[in-house]
This record gives sequence, structure tokens and C-alpha cells, in this order.
Amino acid sequence: MSAAPSPRLTASEATLEDLIAGRLPDEQGRYGAFGGRFVPETLMPAVVRLEEEARRALNDASFVQELDLELSEWVGRPTPLTPARRLGRSWGVTVYLKREDLTHTGAHKINNAIGQALLAKRLGASRVVAETGAGQHGVAAAAACARLGIPCTVYMGAVDAKRQAPNVDRMHRLGAEVKEVTAGDQTLRAAIDEALRDWVSDPESTYYLLGSAVGPHPYPWLVCVLQSVIGTEARVQILQQHGRLPDLAVACVGGGSNAIGLFHPLIRDEQVALLGVEAGGMGHRIGEHAATIHYGTPGVLHGAYSVLLQDQDGQIQETHSVSAGLDYPGVGPEHAFLDSVGRVTYETASDEEALAAVDECCALEGILPALESAHAMAGAKRWAARHPGSCILVGMSGRGDKDLATLMAAGGGEAT
Repeated sequence: MSAAPSPRLTASEATLEDLIAGRLPDEQGRYGAFGGRFVPETLMPAVVRLEEEARRALNDASFVQELDLELSEWVGRPTPLTPARRLGRSWGVTVYLKREDLTHTGAHKINNAIGQALLAKRLGASRVVAETGAGQHGVAAAAACARLGIPCTVYMGAVDAKRQAPNVDRMHRLGAEVKEVTAGDQTLRAAIDEALRDWVSDPESTYYLLGSAVGPHPYPWLVCVLQSVIGTEARVQILQQHGRLPDLAVACVGGGSNAIGLFHPLIRDEQVALLGVEAGGMGHRIGEHAATIHYGTPGVLHGAYSVLLQDQDGQIQETHSVSAGLDYPGVGPEHAFLDSVGRVTYETASDEEALAAVDECCALEGILPALESAHAMAGAKRWAARHPGSCILVGMSGRGDKDLATLMAAGGGEAT
């Protein structure tokens, strides 16, 4: 279900060349009109200190070496680039899957979690708080904190905790305290709200390990840096295996961390089209989808100015997606910027299309994708029909074990 996009947003004076040249985000944490820091005064010292320390760390050879070792010896990088030959023959194209589902804990979230956990340790934090929607970031944060010996508390909406019960158990087993949020919409937005409240109460000794490319600067930039390992690896791998860059790179977009990780290293490659696929849910009306870029308007949420699903009074609207990880009423500011300058195209895929993509991938490739990743596959299939003979790189952001209860319910089976 691809709907007509909202009118193109204005990105002030910033250009795509500014992003490519590394001039964005600017000193205020802005990507053109988007981004920035909209946080309580009590948090300003914490976010400023985080940016300063993150920049020092990422230029410190010993820190980078420690991170690289954890990524290779513990996370399992580099992840494979898998030719999806039967899927490609079915679609009439060549398909490669970047296999973040094969990382430790089963999704791309671990790349960011271990990097930020190392930063928390470097900053001397005595505890870490995190939020989670589908549970994959919560599991990754719990695992990374266990690895480094840092206490971890994860906030999770009660609705998400119910539909992702196996991940709640995994977090407990990894030593994290899981706090279910019963306020608000009881999904990812409410979990972020509670994590931010916790952080505000103790910004000196608590580190907020934010899981997506959203929130106040420096988080969107930092998450992009830590997740860009996806696209950096994929670019090298596809040149080795296919002999040239793909015609299209596609990823699902909720907050947008896996997508920005795949897209960012390819932005300067003008011959590669970039496609982000949002959650089209069940329909076009508010509350039936989580397609922020398609239906949203500019505003402030969780510390950043971006594109949001909100009413004319600025009240954030409820969302829906069969995939808990895409069920968010905002999007990262870099995605809003990339949309505004036309470098990335954003479409939607419905719940029905995502569920069908799961079945097709299982049947043809023997791979069970996460429902989030299935949205990317649905968008890729639609693009393939318009571009026969092309080469498509799909970001396989995670595996679908966590979604079995949802898949069973959708298929008429029993589910918890």
C-alpha cells in the first residue's frame, strides 16, 4: 500500500553536499531544518558532555580498537551478504540480503548498543537506561551491559511487552530490569517518554542508551556513526560479489537506525537509488499506520525537530503496525532531511504486504525475517516490478523469531 506522499518539506539552506562533506549535523545538531536539542535544562550538560566524549572516543585509537574487537569477536561482524537467488528469479532481478539477522542477539541493534555501552563505561556511568519497542534494542542493551558489567533498566510499553514476550524473558535472563509502561499508548513512544523521565532524574550517573536515530543531538549522529558499519560492509561486499554497486538499497524505517546505517555510506553514490519503507499498517487514517514521512508534519518529539504524526494542535497521534519496531509516530531528523532534499524515496508497505513477504522469504530462501525487515522486502518487490533486471540490496535488519506469536495469530494459530 503505497500512498501519495505529503508535500516536500523545506530544509533551510543546507544541501546534500553539506551532508556528504561532513558539515551536517551542524554545531546545533541540525540537518538543515531538522534535529537540534530540545531537552530540559537539567539534561543539557549531559547531552553536551556525551557529544564531546563521543567525538573524543571515536578519534581515540584505543577506543575504536576495543569497539572493533567487540564487533568482531562478540557481535559476529562482518555479517554476510547473501545472494537471494530464488527470490531474485521470482522477482526478475538480482537480490542481495545484508544479514543483520545473523548478529549476536538477532538484529542490527547490537551495533549501536555495544558502542554506546562502551561510551557509558568511559563516562563512568553507574547505570544504563534504555527503551525498546520490538524488544531487540532492549535485548541488545541488556546483553551489552552484561558484557561490560553495568546495571541496566529497560522501559517497554505494556502492549509491546505482551506481543514480544520472548524478548522480555531474554532481557530478564541477561540481567536487565524490565519496567513495563502502562501510560500513554503503551508502545515505543511511551517507553521513550519514561526512559527520558528516568534520565532527567539522575543525568550525572545514569547513561541513556537510546536505540534509534532519534532524540536530541548527538544521538541521531551517534547512532548513525555506530550503525554505518552496515552500509560500509555491504558496499565492499557487493563490489566483491557482484562487481558493481546495486541499483537500489532498501531498508525499513521506523525511527530509522538500520536504514540510516545502510544508506549513509551510499549517499554519495548517485547511481544507487535509496528507498525507505514505512509501516503502512491497515489504512490511511490516523491510528491505522505509522507512516510518518508520508503523513507527518514538522514538530518536536523526544528532543528533536523532525517529522511527526500529530494533529493540528500538535498532539502526537497513536500509530499502528504489525511490527512493534516500526510503531513510532516520528522519524530520525537525518531521514527528514534526506526526504526534503530528495536523496531518499520513502514509500509504505501494509501489514498484509509485510506478512506476505515473510512467507515468501521463508518459502524461497529458508530465512525467517523480522516483520520490520519484511516491510523492506515488500518495498523491494514492488520496485523490482518497475525495474526488471536490476540489482537490489535489501537490509535484513533482524530475524523473525521474536514475531512468531504475531505470525501465528495472523495465520489463525494460537498465540500468547
